[in-house]
Amino acid sequence: MGMKKIICSAAVVALMSLVMTSCNKQAPKVEEKSTTTTTANAGMKIAYIEVDSIMSQYKFCKEYSLILEKKSQNIQNTINAKGRSLQTAAAKFQQDIQNNKYTQQQAEAVQAGLQKQNADLQALQQRLGSEFQAETEKFNKALRDSIQHYLAVYNKDKKFSLILSKAGDNILYADKAYDITNEVIAGLNKAYKPVAKKK
Repeated sequence: MGMKKIICSAAVVALMSLVMTSCNKQAPKVEEKSTTTTTANAGMKIAYIEVDSIMSQYKFCKEYSLILEKKSQNIQNTINAKGRSLQTAAAKFQQDIQNNKYTQQQAEAVQAGLQKQNADLQALQQRLGSEFQAETEKFNKALRDSIQHYLAVYNKDKKFSLILSKAGDNILYADKAYDITNEVIAGLNKAYKPVAKKK
């Protein structure tokens, strides 16, 4: 559950950049510059989407969160197993040293081997961590792209001037009349093709 929150948290950050301008090409003419901000804003159509709902109900996010969570667990299991194996070998080495089982040259060779295993383990941990981070970034980009693509299509008919993302209390007040979350989630899920079927 912890990894899911990290993933979704990163996705929220990516989603926060979602502010869509309307596809409406009727820009005001230069001579109409005297129009006040209040009048200009009166014609704007604004909507918002609850980010938490996207994270919990959009099939793409749910599926990839599980994939990344499983990958993270596999990485942790691999590192833990190799770490335990190294600890066991180091403990045995200490025991053998105390029991005078090695010559000095043999002890140095075993110690050098243990140090190399430790360095290899740290390198593996760093490599797998980098791979996981890259995979998470790829997921966040794909999530952002899929939502932006869907909203571009969705907005052709709706003609909203702005579609905002609402996460936590980043918007202090929002009238539920402008909430398009459920409509967007339904559309996203309808358009989404599960990973298993893409092969």
